Amino acid sequence: MQLSVIILNYNVRYFLEQCVLSVQKALEGIDSEIIVIDNASSDDSCEMMKTKFPHIKLIENAANLGFPKGNNIGVAQAKGKYICILNPDTVVTEDTFSKILNTKNWQLNTGIIGCKLIDGAGNFLPESKRGVPTPWVAFTKIFGLYKISNYFGKYYAQHLSENESGKVDILVGAFMVMKRELYLKVGGFDENCFMYSDDIDLSYLVLKTGKSNYYFHETSVIHYKGESTVRDGTYMKRFREAMQFFYKKHFKKSWFFDVMMQVGSFVFSLLKKNQQKNEVRIIDEYVVFSRENLELNLSKKATYLSDFNQFENQSHKNIEIIFDKTTFSFAEIITFMQLNKSKNLSFKNYISSSNYLIGSNNSNDRGQIILL
Repeated sequence: MQLSVIILNYNVRYFLEQCVLSVQKALEGIDSEIIVIDNASSDDSCEMMKTKFPHIKLIENAANLGFPKGNNIGVAQAKGKYICILNPDTVVTEDTFSKILNTKNWQLNTGIIGCKLIDGAGNFLPESKRGVPTPWVAFTKIFGLYKISNYFGKYYAQHLSENESGKVDILVGAFMVMKRELYLKVGGFDENCFMYSDDIDLSYLVLKTGKSNYYFHETSVIHYKGESTVRDGTYMKRFREAMQFFYKKHFKKSWFFDVMMQVGSFVFSLLKKNQQKNEVRIIDEYVVFSRENLELNLSKKATYLSDFNQFENQSHKNIEIIFDKTTFSFAEIITFMQLNKSKNLSFKNYISSSNYLIGSNNSNDRGQIILL
């Protein structure tokens, strides 16, 4: 088998459904499998999987075992030569896996490959490519120096633009592709870290084997970044613990370093908490892209278009774009989002099989589900 896609879910039933739909399309023609691990969700995620995707392997954990252990359980049952660690709040394009699995990408020194991630508004997510967060690099990130000059830009690997592929140190756990043999060789995700620095640790372990990690810009994946994690007090505590875990594991211990990282990780996690918001967006009108005879009974004026070329964003009104997934591919939708991102536009996908709208307005928005 060529590829195993590992999706660890916790309480994001609708995002999981959309993710699996996109993965199924992207795996057509590839000898592959999907493994969904559920970390004791309290919603109906498991029931949905059994009803809508009965052919997909579902592992139901009795408790929330965390990101590292949950993924390790999935990989232990995987059969693919390659594995993809994938968040449930993502959407892949139809060509994502075929492009990344192209043999030209897998040289002897290839470790992990990641790709371009965008948020629900079409904006590039800079954590798609990162550097090792040494004390200095972490300092430049925490205190925003990377915004001043590329001289301070190692945290977000600013030696590469978002549209330039190349070597990077760290890739994000929302989307990682690597050989299963290598994953097992380095021990997978460290289960002593509950979450948040696990992808940094895995990327760094791969670097220590002498292999190189790569950012691949030629395919884009939506990551509804804020959906999987609530930025509450528990988040802050676990984030601080995770950063301290990584530094204690990989760097020489010193009192100055410990103090700086305690203060820095606290400040950073506090900023993250303050950033998260469920944006209340007033929609003035809708534009629905579909070639079907849809009547969505929306609350405001809706214009129905059958082709992307028919759209012109010349209004200053807040417009919500709705994509009918039965009409357009995820690749077409993502391309449109990137080309038309604007402060007055927001985007939702219409999933007809379950009759709901899904999306988010920015990378700090936990996302929105509208049941129709």
